[in-house]
Amino acid sequence: MADNLEQIVESPQSERLATGFVFTEGPLWNDDGYWLFVDIRRSLIYSLAQGGQPEVYRDNSGGSNGLTYDLQGRLIMCEGDNRRISRREADGAITSLADRWEGKRLNRPNDLVGKSDGSIYFTNPGGRIPQGEREIDFSGVHRIGTDGAVTAVTGELEYPNGLAFSPDESILYVAITRRDDGCIQEKERGESCNHQLIRAFDVAADGSLSNNRVFANMFSQHDGVPDGMKVDSQGNVYCTGPEGCWVFDPSGNHLGIIRLPEIPANCAWGGPGHRTMFFTARTSVYTMQMKNPGTRIPGAG
Repeated sequence: MADNLEQIVESPQSERLATGFVFTEGPLWNDDGYWLFVDIRRSLIYSLAQGGQPEVYRDNSGGSNGLTYDLQGRLIMCEGDNRRISRREADGAITSLADRWEGKRLNRPNDLVGKSDGSIYFTNPGGRIPQGEREIDFSGVHRIGTDGAVTAVTGELEYPNGLAFSPDESILYVAITRRDDGCIQEKERGESCNHQLIRAFDVAADGSLSNNRVFANMFSQHDGVPDGMKVDSQGNVYCTGPEGCWVFDPSGNHLGIIRLPEIPANCAWGGPGHRTMFFTARTSVYTMQMKNPGTRIPGAG
């Protein structure tokens, strides 16, 4: 392990908790002592208690991807196939929170993050929607306010994917995933795709975003793209991508890559002291122990 990760990782050894899935994503911890994650290709959400086996938590999940909780502890889901953000009620019923913006159907919501004021931010890339079915002509980040209103807080992004707040919620980080034909061909030639990076925005008191800027580059000739993202209590940013999980300090300096047996698509904090990082990595899920606790998700238990 590189020296600059010794301050981050307690042990470089990962533990595989379960395997046999198609493509895992959407990790989420509940303080009652279990993880949630999705198998996108099977449209299933699983729960996994510590020391237990995966159990189906929700089937026919609408191609759910990113997961979070609201302030009442209800599960919020990005249903990509159904092109909406949904909520699981206490009785198990599924409610639609957002499926349109200004009367236009959402593209394909990918990932989301809750803010401590109860609002929810989600990425809405358009790259996987056929041009003729796309009603919103940009890929951006949207916000669901505490009153349920859906606004577009930025439309200045190529392909927004994972997102996370800084510990004080003054900055929103957004992973930019570009996997068009040009980028794929560059990597096939052993070249770096120079359109894969993390952007940062200042977050105003009213929830609006400004000062769109590059926070860090994730240029690589290896397979994988900037994807799921989390932040620890010290403001370090963790973003899954080519070769593993890339770690940056609050100034955007690259500290190193956490490598796993499979390429991770997303990550989440949880476990005792919130120092366990849970990785969804292709066909499996893994954990690794960290030195810094992660930022907590409002409503997680």
